[in-house]
Parts: sequence; structure tokens; C-alpha cells
Amino acid sequence: MRDKHIYIAQHSELLKSIYTQVDEQLVIDKKMFLLKIWAKFIFYFLFFVSAYSLLFLLDSPNYFICSFVLYGFVSLLFAFNFSHDFSHNTIFKNKKLNNLCFIIIYTIVGAHAEAWKQRHIKSHHYAPNVKDYDSDLKITKLIRVIPNSEHFWYHKFQHFYAPFAYTTYSLFWVFIKDFVILFSKDEYTEKKGFKYHLSFWTQKTFYLTFILVLPMLFSGQAWFIVLTGFFLMHLTQSLFLLFTFFMTHHVEETEYPTTDDNGYIQTSWLMNQIKSSNDMHPFSETANFILGGFNNHIAHHLFPHIHHIHYPKLNRILYDTLLENNIKPNQTTYWGGIVSHMKLLKHMGIVKNIDNENT
Repeated sequence: MRDKHIYIAQHSELLKSIYTQVDEQLVIDKKMFLLKIWAKFIFYFLFFVSAYSLLFLLDSPNYFICSFVLYGFVSLLFAFNFSHDFSHNTIFKNKKLNNLCFIIIYTIVGAHAEAWKQRHIKSHHYAPNVKDYDSDLKITKLIRVIPNSEHFWYHKFQHFYAPFAYTTYSLFWVFIKDFVILFSKDEYTEKKGFKYHLSFWTQKTFYLTFILVLPMLFSGQAWFIVLTGFFLMHLTQSLFLLFTFFMTHHVEETEYPTTDDNGYIQTSWLMNQIKSSNDMHPFSETANFILGGFNNHIAHHLFPHIHHIHYPKLNRILYDTLLENNIKPNQTTYWGGIVSHMKLLKHMGIVKNIDNENT
């Protein structure tokens, strides 16, 4: 999957060196790994069950709505910490079991699991931030982050309206994006047969039943209170989701490799992964525990087959090697990443062409 990146011998040797050093220096205690995984799963599962249970235990409409918002955050963190790793087969040896667990947990946030996984593995991980290769760049024309991409008059205001637009994303994903993918030609799925449709409709039906129908029937709240909680959950959930996702690849220092007329990416695979990614608190066990490794994005793109629990230790090896080779990884704090992302939006809203930054 690296045939469209240009070959640079120095980078190829460095990549081999990185793999060798991590393989030799990263000590993985399998018993401790299992203990941490189970402890983490129990923590997030109980947090998830508790947040959902509150929807049926609270009489106050205000508290009910607050609980809905809390549930949105908890379900998203649960997915961050488990479904992502399941999609990369880093927990069980059995790929089918990993995929089943991935689908089950991913379904609780309402998105179609298979559609996301195909794009994430085949597109985003192959060439992050590369136009026409990274499917994550094909979401909307409202937001402009790619240099030399089409510029519209309203982009000069995008740093103002972006946070408001971001609040609608999970609703868009659940009720529009997935359906568009289902009923359109898809370069990532050759045939959307009965099994694909069964999976799609089963997941959507379960989600809507779990998050809307059951609370309407058994929470004791009026239907409009349930809908209010549902929409406020999505608005707040979307903000957290998009700011976290965007900070992994779209801050001031991240790069957007270009392609030539034949579609060849004008950088090596190694540098594409490193320079287009951004880390947040890469050595912090706490940040890693909360964000499920999304804060260690360079490590994840170079080592998607390694579970995120190991990333803080892995980063100490990786960072040393990169810095020794005069490669500075992109790094921000979480809040600094939000500020940097907003500055990127402001800059890209003004600059129409990277080669002519005064236009």
C-alpha cells in the first residue's frame, strides 16, 4: 500500500531502524497488558452503563437532559478506547472476534461500523492529509484546510462559524453520511450485498431503539424532553469528537503532501505519516487513558498493529530516534491544539494559494 509514495532511501532506512529499535526496546508484559485492558474495560463499561441507567432513574427533566449529554461523552470515550483498537486487531489474535467487538461498541455511537473501518484502514492510514487519497478530507466544502484547494468567499469566516458547524457532525454522520455511502457507488466496497445491508440496518435500528425508543417508553419523560436530550447530546458530542479528530491532523504545523500528474505522492510514506500527524501529551498515561491513544497519533500511524496502551513507552523510543535524525514531531497540548486548529482555519480562510499568501 505504499506504491504511490516516492521512494527515499534515507527515509526507508530510518523506518527500518525505527521498527528495529521499537521491536528491541519496547518490552510488552502480556499478563500486565491483559490486566490493564480488563481494568480499563470494566471502568469504561461501568461508566457507560451508569450513564445510560441515569436516563431511566432521574425524574427531573433538567437532570435527564444533563445525563443524556453525559452519556454522549461516555459512549464516545468508550468507542475511542476500544472500538478503534478492535478495528486494527490489536486486542485479540482472532480477527473475526476483533471485528465483532468493534462493530458492537461502534454501534453505540450510531455510525455504520463497516463503512468507517474500510475508509479508515484503506484510505486514511494509507495517505493521511493527501487530497484524493484520504477520505477524511472529503467531508464538506464548508471547511478549508488543504493548501491550494478550492477557496470560497465564506472561508474567510470559517474560524467563526466552524465551532457551530462542528456541533452538527455526529447527526450528519448518523443520518446522512452513512446513507449516502450506502446508496452510492463506493470505491472501498466492491459489492454492497445482502450481508452489508443487513449489517447497516441492524446497527441503525439498534442505535435508534437504544438511544431514542427505550428512553421514550421507559424513562418517564415526555417525548420532546427525550428529543431535546438526544439533540443536545449530539451537539456537545460532535464538538468533542471533531476537535479531537481535527487536532490529530489539522493544526498549524501539520503538512498536506501533494501529488504529481500521475497521482504519485511527493513524499515518502514515513514522512507522510509523521508530518501530517499531531501528538497531544504523547508521554502522558492519563491523556492516553482518556483519549484511547488518539493523542499519540504519530505512533498510531507508524504502529497501528500495537495497542494504544503501549504508546507512551513507545513514544520515548520513537521521539528519541526522530530527534536524533533532526525530525521534530508535531506536538501540542489538548487546548493548544484547539487554538492551533482555529488559527489554521483563520489562515486558510484568508490564503487562497499557498504559493501566494498575499492573495
